[in-house]
Amino acid sequence: MGQSAATAGADQSTRARVARLILENGPVTAASLGSSLGLTPAAVRRHLDHLLDDGMIETRLARVYANRGRGRPARMFAITDAGRSAFEHAYDDLAASALRFLAERAGPEAVTEFARRQVADLERRYRPAVTSAPLADRVRALAEALSVDGYAASASAGPGPSAGEQLCQHHCPVAHVAAKYPQLCEAETEAFSRLLGTPVQRLATIAHGDGICTTHVTAPSLRDSRGATNTRRTPAAGDTVAGDNATEVGGLSA
Repeated sequence: MGQSAATAGADQSTRARVARLILENGPVTAASLGSSLGLTPAAVRRHLDHLLDDGMIETRLARVYANRGRGRPARMFAITDAGRSAFEHAYDDLAASALRFLAERAGPEAVTEFARRQVADLERRYRPAVTSAPLADRVRALAEALSVDGYAASASAGPGPSAGEQLCQHHCPVAHVAAKYPQLCEAETEAFSRLLGTPVQRLATIAHGDGICTTHVTAPSLRDSRGATNTRRTPAAGDTVAGDNATEVGGLSA
């Protein structure tokens, strides 16, 4: 019985390696997988069949070019959305465990510092694209930069006259972790304010259970007329605010 369990565990480990190779390099052929992992053709087929049955991968036919000659197109294996999600959740669990360990050992301030350091790289990469855009197009430029990183972001005019703009993120790669550690969302909001040079207010987050992460961006023309920019404000009647999730940031602190 112990040997059977060990064999099953080894199979799961090898299957995970096959899936990871397909995720990182796919679409790939069975022959390429066998060569990379040192597996026999029969072993590769067995693992691929399991992954296909579980919906983790799918088959495709390689594109045939004129100089290839006759013969059947090569059968390729690619990761599915379900397979990609399984890897994302595994990474989420690992990241949440690491942050929990950090909080227990060094306190919540260490998690905040970690979040700010992570976002600093995002801010550094986005700054050239945002600051080189005309003032009126900077929110859109930020949305485009975020979309390249998988956030599916968009920019639109805010409700009402002179209401600024709204930055919407329809996907959040770290939503599962951010639900437990809101410091990630807070650090991101601070970075948006610095990049755009104007106060911003987070109205909703996917991590908080909302469908979209929505950030209100104050119109630059209103920035100076509002006095101090590094303070929170109580939303006025008619403002669109998602519960207790609204936080305004005009500088380094949320």
